[in-house]
Amino acid sequence: MKLSFRPIWFDSLGAKSSCVLVKTPDVSVLIDPGIAVMHPSFPASEEEKIKWLVEGEEAIIKASEKADVIIISHYHYDHYFPHNMEIYRGKILLAKNPNEYINDSQRKRAEAFYSNLCEHFGDAKLENIIEETKAKEYSNPMDELPIARSKDFGDYNVRRKQLLEKGFKWFKNRTKKWNNSPKIPEMKFKNLQVFFADGREFQFGETKVRFTNPLFHGIEFSRVGWVFATVVEYEDEKLIHSSDLNGPIIEDYAEWIIKENPNVLILDGPMTYMLGYLLNKTNLRRAVDNAVKIVKGIDAEVIIYDHHLPREVHFKEHTKEVWEAGERLNKRVLTAAELLGEKPKVLECSE
Repeated sequence: MKLSFRPIWFDSLGAKSSCVLVKTPDVSVLIDPGIAVMHPSFPASEEEKIKWLVEGEEAIIKASEKADVIIISHYHYDHYFPHNMEIYRGKILLAKNPNEYINDSQRKRAEAFYSNLCEHFGDAKLENIIEETKAKEYSNPMDELPIARSKDFGDYNVRRKQLLEKGFKWFKNRTKKWNNSPKIPEMKFKNLQVFFADGREFQFGETKVRFTNPLFHGIEFSRVGWVFATVVEYEDEKLIHSSDLNGPIIEDYAEWIIKENPNVLILDGPMTYMLGYLLNKTNLRRAVDNAVKIVKGIDAEVIIYDHHLPREVHFKEHTKEVWEAGERLNKRVLTAAELLGEKPKVLECSE
Protein backbone atom coordinates (compact mmCIF):
# COMPACT_ATOMS: atom_id res chain seq x y z
CA MET A 1 0.00 0.00 0.00
CA LYS A 2 1.15 3.53 -0.77
CA LEU A 3 -1.04 4.72 2.10
CA SER A 4 0.46 3.46 5.34
CA PHE A 5 -0.46 3.90 8.98
CA ARG A 6 1.02 3.29 12.41
CA PRO A 7 -0.84 3.21 15.73
CA ILE A 8 0.93 5.63 18.05
CA TRP A 9 -1.07 4.99 21.21
CA PHE A 10 -4.38 3.31 22.03
CA ASP A 11 -6.26 2.15 25.10
CA SER A 12 -4.98 -1.40 24.64
CA LEU A 13 -1.46 -0.07 25.35
CA GLY A 14 -2.49 1.14 28.81
CA ALA A 15 -3.58 4.79 28.49
CA LYS A 16 -6.65 6.32 26.86
CA SER A 17 -5.91 7.43 23.30
CA SER A 18 -6.68 6.72 19.65
CA CYS A 19 -3.69 8.40 18.04
CA VAL A 20 -2.55 7.20 14.63
CA LEU A 21 0.02 8.44 12.10
CA VAL A 22 -1.04 8.14 8.46
CA LYS A 23 1.38 8.60 5.58
CA THR A 24 0.95 8.91 1.83
CA PRO A 25 3.54 9.96 -0.79
CA ASP A 26 2.23 13.52 -0.34
CA VAL A 27 1.66 14.11 3.35
CA SER A 28 1.98 12.77 6.90
CA VAL A 29 -1.11 13.15 9.07
CA LEU A 30 -1.29 12.69 12.83
CA ILE A 31 -4.85 12.08 14.01
CA ASP A 32 -5.98 12.87 17.56
CA PRO A 33 -2.69 13.42 19.42
CA GLY A 34 -4.05 13.22 22.94
CA ILE A 35 -3.81 10.90 25.91
CA ALA A 36 -5.34 10.44 29.36
CA VAL A 37 -4.63 8.19 32.32
CA MET A 38 -6.78 5.11 32.85
CA HIS A 39 -9.72 5.25 35.27
CA PRO A 40 -9.53 3.99 38.88
CA SER A 41 -11.16 0.61 38.19
CA PHE A 42 -8.60 -0.34 35.53
CA PRO A 43 -6.74 -3.41 36.90
CA ALA A 44 -3.28 -1.88 37.21
CA SER A 45 -1.35 0.06 39.83
CA GLU A 46 -1.20 3.84 39.75
CA GLU A 47 2.51 3.53 39.07
CA GLU A 48 1.84 1.43 35.96
CA LYS A 49 -0.89 3.78 34.73
CA ILE A 50 1.40 6.80 35.02
CA LYS A 51 4.21 4.88 33.33
CA TRP A 52 2.01 4.12 30.30
CA LEU A 53 0.71 7.69 30.25
CA VAL A 54 4.26 9.05 30.10
CA GLU A 55 5.29 6.50 27.45
CA GLY A 56 2.26 7.42 25.38
CA GLU A 57 2.94 11.16 25.65
CA GLU A 58 6.51 10.62 24.51
CA ALA A 59 5.39 8.45 21.58
CA ILE A 60 2.85 11.07 20.47
CA ILE A 61 5.37 13.92 20.72
CA LYS A 62 7.86 11.91 18.67
CA ALA A 63 5.21 11.11 16.06
CA SER A 64 4.21 14.77 15.83
CA GLU A 65 7.72 15.60 14.62
CA LYS A 66 7.04 13.50 11.52
CA ALA A 67 3.64 15.03 10.75
CA ASP A 68 2.77 17.81 8.33
CA VAL A 69 -0.88 17.89 9.39
CA ILE A 70 -2.46 17.38 12.80
CA ILE A 71 -6.14 16.56 13.21
CA ILE A 72 -8.23 17.10 16.35
CA SER A 73 -11.65 15.44 16.13
CA HIS A 74 -12.95 16.99 19.38
CA TYR A 75 -11.78 18.56 22.61
CA HIS A 76 -11.44 15.66 25.02
CA TYR A 77 -7.97 15.31 26.54
CA ASP A 78 -7.44 11.84 25.09
CA HIS A 79 -7.72 13.41 21.61
CA TYR A 80 -5.56 16.53 21.79
CA PHE A 81 -2.75 18.11 23.79
CA PRO A 82 -4.20 21.22 25.49
CA HIS A 83 -0.95 22.65 26.88
CA ASN A 84 2.01 21.36 24.84
CA MET A 85 1.84 23.90 22.02
CA GLU A 86 5.14 22.85 20.47
CA ILE A 87 3.68 19.72 18.87
CA TYR A 88 1.68 22.06 16.62
CA ARG A 89 4.67 24.10 15.45
CA GLY A 90 5.06 24.19 11.68
CA LYS A 91 1.84 22.25 11.14
CA ILE A 92 -1.49 22.64 9.47
CA LEU A 93 -4.08 22.02 12.18
CA LEU A 94 -7.44 20.67 11.04
CA ALA A 95 -9.72 20.78 14.04
CA LYS A 96 -13.30 20.39 15.17
CA ASN A 97 -15.21 23.66 14.87
CA PRO A 98 -15.38 25.05 18.43
CA ASN A 99 -18.29 27.38 17.64
CA GLU A 100 -21.11 24.91 17.01
CA TYR A 101 -22.06 21.29 17.58
CA ILE A 102 -20.13 21.38 20.82
CA ASN A 103 -21.15 21.01 24.45
CA ASP A 104 -20.37 23.53 27.18
CA SER A 105 -17.32 21.79 28.69
CA GLN A 106 -15.61 21.29 25.33
CA ARG A 107 -16.33 24.89 24.37
CA LYS A 108 -14.49 26.03 27.51
CA ARG A 109 -11.59 23.73 26.72
CA ALA A 110 -11.49 25.02 23.14
CA GLU A 111 -11.40 28.63 24.34
CA ALA A 112 -8.43 27.84 26.57
CA PHE A 113 -6.71 25.90 23.79
CA TYR A 114 -7.05 28.61 21.14
CA SER A 115 -6.04 31.23 23.68
CA ASN A 116 -2.83 29.24 24.25
CA LEU A 117 -2.24 28.93 20.51
CA CYS A 118 -2.68 32.69 20.03
CA GLU A 119 -0.24 33.56 22.78
CA HIS A 120 2.32 30.91 21.81
CA PHE A 121 2.39 31.42 18.04
CA GLY A 122 1.01 34.92 17.52
CA ASP A 123 1.92 36.80 20.69
CA ALA A 124 -1.75 37.77 20.68
CA LYS A 125 -4.83 37.51 22.84
CA LEU A 126 -7.79 35.45 21.70
CA GLU A 127 -10.20 38.12 22.95
CA ASN A 128 -8.61 40.59 20.52
CA ILE A 129 -9.37 38.48 17.44
CA ILE A 130 -12.71 36.98 18.51
CA GLU A 131 -15.53 37.67 16.06
CA GLU A 132 -19.24 38.35 16.31
CA THR A 133 -21.41 35.31 15.64
CA LYS A 134 -24.03 35.45 12.92
CA ALA A 135 -27.14 33.68 14.17
CA LYS A 136 -28.38 30.71 12.16
CA GLU A 137 -31.13 28.12 12.30
CA TYR A 138 -30.30 24.53 13.21
CA SER A 139 -32.45 21.62 12.07
CA ASN A 140 -33.16 18.55 14.19
CA PRO A 141 -30.10 16.26 13.89
CA MET A 142 -32.45 13.25 13.84
CA ASP A 143 -33.49 14.35 10.34
CA GLU A 144 -30.04 13.17 9.21
CA LEU A 145 -30.48 9.74 10.83
CA PRO A 146 -33.36 8.04 8.99
CA ILE A 147 -32.31 4.50 9.94
CA ALA A 148 -31.93 5.21 13.66
CA ARG A 149 -35.05 7.41 13.65
CA SER A 150 -37.28 4.67 12.22
CA LYS A 151 -35.78 1.67 14.02
CA ASP A 152 -38.18 -0.39 16.13
CA PHE A 153 -36.82 -0.97 19.63
CA GLY A 154 -39.82 -2.90 20.92
CA ASP A 155 -40.44 -2.35 24.63
CA TYR A 156 -37.77 0.34 24.64
CA ASN A 157 -39.64 2.55 22.14
CA VAL A 158 -41.56 4.54 24.76
CA ARG A 159 -38.48 5.28 26.83
CA ARG A 160 -36.48 6.09 23.69
CA LYS A 161 -39.10 8.58 22.53
CA GLN A 162 -38.91 10.33 25.89
CA LEU A 163 -35.12 10.49 25.70
CA LEU A 164 -35.16 11.87 22.15
CA GLU A 165 -37.66 14.58 23.10
CA LYS A 166 -35.57 15.52 26.12
CA GLY A 167 -32.43 15.40 23.98
CA PHE A 168 -33.89 17.73 21.36
CA LYS A 169 -34.73 20.29 24.07
CA TRP A 170 -31.13 20.09 25.27
CA PHE A 171 -29.97 20.54 21.66
CA LYS A 172 -32.15 23.63 21.19
CA ASN A 173 -30.63 25.17 24.32
CA ARG A 174 -27.17 24.48 22.90
CA THR A 175 -28.04 26.23 19.62
CA LYS A 176 -29.01 29.34 21.55
CA LYS A 177 -25.59 29.33 23.19
CA TRP A 178 -23.84 28.85 19.85
CA ASN A 179 -25.73 31.80 18.41
CA ASN A 180 -24.90 34.02 21.37
CA SER A 181 -21.26 33.10 21.98
CA PRO A 182 -18.36 34.98 20.38
CA LYS A 183 -16.93 33.23 17.33
CA ILE A 184 -13.45 31.75 17.57
CA PRO A 185 -11.92 32.34 14.12
CA GLU A 186 -9.61 30.19 12.06
CA MET A 187 -6.04 31.33 12.50
CA LYS A 188 -2.86 31.83 10.52
CA PHE A 189 0.46 32.48 12.20
CA LYS A 190 4.03 32.22 10.95
CA ASN A 191 4.42 28.67 12.30
CA LEU A 192 0.83 27.44 12.37
CA GLN A 193 -2.34 27.44 10.29
CA VAL A 194 -5.67 26.46 11.85
CA PHE A 195 -8.73 25.40 9.86
CA PHE A 196 -12.04 24.14 11.22
CA ALA A 197 -12.60 20.95 9.29
CA ASP A 198 -16.20 19.80 9.92
CA GLY A 199 -17.73 18.68 6.62
CA ARG A 200 -14.77 19.88 4.56
CA GLU A 201 -12.19 18.35 2.22
CA PHE A 202 -8.51 19.30 1.94
CA GLN A 203 -6.13 18.36 -0.86
CA PHE A 204 -2.42 17.63 -0.39
CA GLY A 205 -0.97 16.69 -3.74
CA GLU A 206 -2.88 13.59 -4.78
CA THR A 207 -4.05 12.94 -1.22
CA LYS A 208 -7.53 13.91 -0.04
CA VAL A 209 -8.26 14.40 3.64
CA ARG A 210 -11.96 14.84 4.24
CA PHE A 211 -14.21 15.05 7.23
CA THR A 212 -17.79 14.21 8.08
CA ASN A 213 -20.24 16.75 9.38
CA PRO A 214 -20.48 16.66 13.19
CA LEU A 215 -21.51 13.25 14.53
CA PHE A 216 -22.89 12.39 17.94
CA HIS A 217 -20.31 11.18 20.45
CA GLY A 218 -22.16 7.92 21.12
CA ILE A 219 -25.95 7.91 21.36
CA GLU A 220 -28.36 10.42 19.87
CA PHE A 221 -28.13 13.79 21.66
CA SER A 222 -25.22 12.55 23.73
CA ARG A 223 -24.42 15.17 26.34
CA VAL A 224 -20.75 14.38 25.74
CA GLY A 225 -20.96 16.34 22.50
CA TRP A 226 -20.00 15.85 18.87
CA VAL A 227 -16.98 14.62 16.89
CA PHE A 228 -16.05 14.24 13.26
CA ALA A 229 -14.68 11.17 11.50
CA THR A 230 -11.65 11.46 9.22
CA VAL A 231 -11.11 9.93 5.79
CA VAL A 232 -7.64 9.88 4.21
CA GLU A 233 -7.56 8.86 0.54
CA TYR A 234 -4.69 8.27 -1.85
CA GLU A 235 -5.59 6.92 -5.31
CA ASP A 236 -7.73 3.84 -4.59
CA GLU A 237 -6.58 3.44 -0.98
CA LYS A 238 -8.60 4.76 1.95
CA LEU A 239 -8.33 4.94 5.74
CA ILE A 240 -11.14 5.94 8.10
CA HIS A 241 -10.61 7.05 11.69
CA SER A 242 -14.04 6.95 13.36
CA SER A 243 -13.18 8.97 16.45
CA ASP A 244 -15.64 8.50 19.33
CA LEU A 245 -18.78 6.96 17.80
CA ASN A 246 -18.86 4.39 20.62
CA GLY A 247 -19.38 1.34 18.45
CA PRO A 248 -20.81 3.00 16.41
CA ILE A 249 -24.08 2.97 18.33
CA ILE A 250 -26.00 4.83 15.61
CA GLU A 251 -26.99 2.71 12.62
CA ASP A 252 -26.62 5.46 10.03
CA TYR A 253 -22.95 5.89 10.95
CA ALA A 254 -22.34 2.19 10.38
CA GLU A 255 -23.99 2.41 6.96
CA TRP A 256 -21.78 5.35 6.08
CA ILE A 257 -18.64 3.34 6.92
CA ILE A 258 -19.87 0.41 4.86
CA LYS A 259 -20.58 2.69 1.91
CA GLU A 260 -17.09 4.21 2.16
CA ASN A 261 -15.54 0.69 2.23
CA PRO A 262 -12.07 1.68 3.54
CA ASN A 263 -8.92 -0.42 3.23
CA VAL A 264 -8.10 0.42 6.84
CA LEU A 265 -10.65 1.17 9.56
CA ILE A 266 -9.76 2.62 12.95
CA LEU A 267 -12.97 1.94 14.88
CA ASP A 268 -13.67 2.79 18.49
CA GLY A 269 -15.97 0.51 20.43
CA PRO A 270 -18.71 0.77 23.05
CA MET A 271 -17.76 1.78 26.59
CA THR A 272 -18.32 -1.66 28.11
CA TYR A 273 -16.61 -0.59 31.34
CA MET A 274 -19.57 1.78 31.82
CA LEU A 275 -22.23 -0.87 31.18
CA GLY A 276 -25.18 -0.19 33.46
CA TYR A 277 -24.18 3.45 33.89
CA LEU A 278 -23.52 5.45 30.70
CA LEU A 279 -24.15 2.42 28.47
CA ASN A 280 -27.35 0.36 28.63
CA LYS A 281 -27.90 -3.10 27.15
CA THR A 282 -29.99 -1.79 24.25
CA ASN A 283 -27.24 0.51 23.03
CA LEU A 284 -24.57 -2.12 23.59
CA ARG A 285 -26.64 -4.42 21.38
CA ARG A 286 -26.86 -1.72 18.73
CA ALA A 287 -23.10 -1.16 18.83
CA VAL A 288 -22.31 -4.86 18.49
CA ASP A 289 -24.81 -5.37 15.66
CA ASN A 290 -23.45 -2.35 13.81
CA ALA A 291 -19.84 -3.46 14.18
CA VAL A 292 -20.72 -6.93 12.89
CA LYS A 293 -22.40 -5.36 9.86
CA ILE A 294 -19.29 -3.30 9.25
CA VAL A 295 -16.97 -6.31 9.48
CA LYS A 296 -19.19 -8.19 7.02
CA GLY A 297 -19.75 -5.22 4.72
CA ILE A 298 -16.29 -3.78 4.07
CA ASP A 299 -13.19 -5.16 2.39
CA ALA A 300 -10.73 -3.70 4.86
CA GLU A 301 -7.32 -5.31 5.13
CA VAL A 302 -7.28 -4.46 8.82
CA ILE A 303 -9.82 -3.20 11.36
CA ILE A 304 -8.39 -1.74 14.56
CA TYR A 305 -11.18 -2.25 17.10
CA ASP A 306 -9.91 -0.30 20.08
CA HIS A 307 -10.47 2.82 22.21
CA HIS A 308 -13.12 2.65 24.95
CA LEU A 309 -13.19 -1.14 24.59
CA PRO A 310 -10.02 -2.48 26.26
CA ARG A 311 -10.70 -0.68 29.52
CA GLU A 312 -12.15 -3.74 31.27
CA VAL A 313 -11.20 -7.38 31.20
CA HIS A 314 -14.43 -8.73 29.66
CA PHE A 315 -14.48 -6.44 26.62
CA LYS A 316 -14.09 -9.32 24.15
CA GLU A 317 -16.91 -11.25 25.79
CA HIS A 318 -19.27 -8.26 25.58
CA THR A 319 -18.44 -7.84 21.86
CA LYS A 320 -17.72 -11.48 20.97
CA GLU A 321 -19.88 -11.47 17.82
CA VAL A 322 -17.59 -8.84 16.29
CA TRP A 323 -14.40 -10.82 16.88
CA GLU A 324 -16.12 -14.03 15.75
CA ALA A 325 -17.26 -12.37 12.52
CA GLY A 326 -13.68 -11.37 11.81
CA GLU A 327 -12.42 -14.89 12.39
CA ARG A 328 -15.21 -16.47 10.36
CA LEU A 329 -14.63 -14.16 7.40
CA ASN A 330 -10.83 -14.30 7.71
CA LYS A 331 -10.61 -10.55 8.32
CA ARG A 332 -8.07 -8.95 10.62
CA VAL A 333 -10.05 -7.47 13.51
CA LEU A 334 -7.70 -6.69 16.36
CA THR A 335 -6.66 -4.17 18.97
CA ALA A 336 -3.75 -1.83 18.34
CA ALA A 337 -1.68 -3.77 20.86
CA GLU A 338 -2.35 -7.01 18.98
CA LEU A 339 -1.40 -5.39 15.69
CA LEU A 340 1.92 -4.48 17.32
CA GLY A 341 2.38 -8.06 18.55
CA GLU A 342 1.44 -7.32 22.15
CA LYS A 343 -1.32 -8.35 24.51
CA PRO A 344 -3.84 -5.69 25.58
CA LYS A 345 -2.71 -4.32 28.95
CA VAL A 346 -6.12 -4.93 30.55
CA LEU A 347 -5.78 -8.66 29.82
CA GLU A 348 -2.12 -8.76 30.74
CA CYS A 349 -2.81 -7.14 34.11
CA SER A 350 -5.66 -9.52 34.86
CA GLU A 351 -3.68 -12.74 34.46
